[in-house]
Amino acid sequence: MSQKKIFLVLIAISTVSLLLHHGGHLNLTLEAFWLSCPSSPVPPSQGRSGPSAKHTSIAFLKTHKTASSTVQNILFRFAERNNLTVALPITTCDHQFCYPRPFSAHFVHPHTTPPDIITNHLRFSRAELRRLMPNNTIYITILREPGAMFESLFTYFNQYCLSFKRVPNGSLETFLEHPWSYYRPEEKDSMYARNTLTFDLGGDKDRPTSEALAYAKRFAAEMERVFSLVMIAEYFDESLVLLRRLLSWDLDDVLYVSLNMRTADSKSSLSSENIAKIRAWNAIDSVLYDYFNASLWRKLRALGPACVEREVQLLRQSRDRLVRSCFGGHLPPLRSAAQITNKELRPWQPSSKVEIVGYDLPVNMTQKGHVPPRDECLKMIMPEVQYTRMLLRSESLRYRKRFPLRSSQQTARSVGQVRAHKESPAPSLNPRPLETMARSTKGALRLSQ
Repeated sequence: MSQKKIFLVLIAISTVSLLLHHGGHLNLTLEAFWLSCPSSPVPPSQGRSGPSAKHTSIAFLKTHKTASSTVQNILFRFAERNNLTVALPITTCDHQFCYPRPFSAHFVHPHTTPPDIITNHLRFSRAELRRLMPNNTIYITILREPGAMFESLFTYFNQYCLSFKRVPNGSLETFLEHPWSYYRPEEKDSMYARNTLTFDLGGDKDRPTSEALAYAKRFAAEMERVFSLVMIAEYFDESLVLLRRLLSWDLDDVLYVSLNMRTADSKSSLSSENIAKIRAWNAIDSVLYDYFNASLWRKLRALGPACVEREVQLLRQSRDRLVRSCFGGHLPPLRSAAQITNKELRPWQPSSKVEIVGYDLPVNMTQKGHVPPRDECLKMIMPEVQYTRMLLRSESLRYRKRFPLRSSQQTARSVGQVRAHKESPAPSLNPRPLETMARSTKGALRLSQ
């Protein structure tokens, strides 16, 4: 056997051994080797040290009812594993950055600056985010098909958004027949009732119909210049393939379980006629979705269908392995909030009209004598409000150790700035403000009954 063949065999054996040692998890370099997938080029302007260096400066615009809570959970866990700082809202903003007011750097808790990652709900302001985030920040967001998204918004915010609340019998079909009979653009929660994606992106949700199409096209092109990746909820795993490559992350960094889901009986089936009405009512959102859905598939085709399909399979296989490792074979059962014994895993319920389910730990993991799941596993199924609260507590403790005299002065100054900035009361969708929910660090992940 020639020396070249011997060398290749040794490489193959070493690679297989490495894969077995790490439980089959593949990093970017190994996947590119096995799948013959092109590696992601790294623009010099982003300042990375090489294609294998993980990018850690990320601004994720968390949009409403788009699977964005699942992406946020991925980013939270990545930040903790890599000792990064996540920008979090001051307590007077609750768990969102004083949404729906346009984002201001004053809304960021001083103990969470300077940040590496920002991901909680905010209304996009590029200028303010550029003031806050590093120059090499990569901007990412996610969109969802307007019909399914609007149905979810209508159900979820039915008791908060007055445009929805005044509809007889809470009927989506009735609203769609004559939306202007119920919609009031000036009301504080009106952003949930029309062109929500446009509003979240900082755009004009109420552009006159005669101008809407031209405006939507200009706005989509503008957003494409800002966001390096716009994920699509209907193709979540394919979007994660692009996200992982954009950030030069390992496969393990994008493993997830779905969060903030409704029960099946909380969902309404939509006729093609009603979907058409929703798209017409949300005309700007519809243009945005179609634009970025096409953009996503151009990027996926450039990567190669076989490569994408194989990496999606690897992602799902690795996720299944992680679930087995974390929870003894399968995901914890989905339960309503009232049925979940661990308060840290109870999702917030928007109203009695809709039920958001979460994950309950198997009985054998909560009984004495059994080892509870690792923190990483618990955090993978932890709802947004509890995880935000936990991160704020841990980052505040870290900050106070570093700057014991500065912390109290900065907190007081930040609260005063937000109160001065406030022109109208921000809606609070969580009846339990973060400051009243605070617990000791020791109890953050307690598994007691």
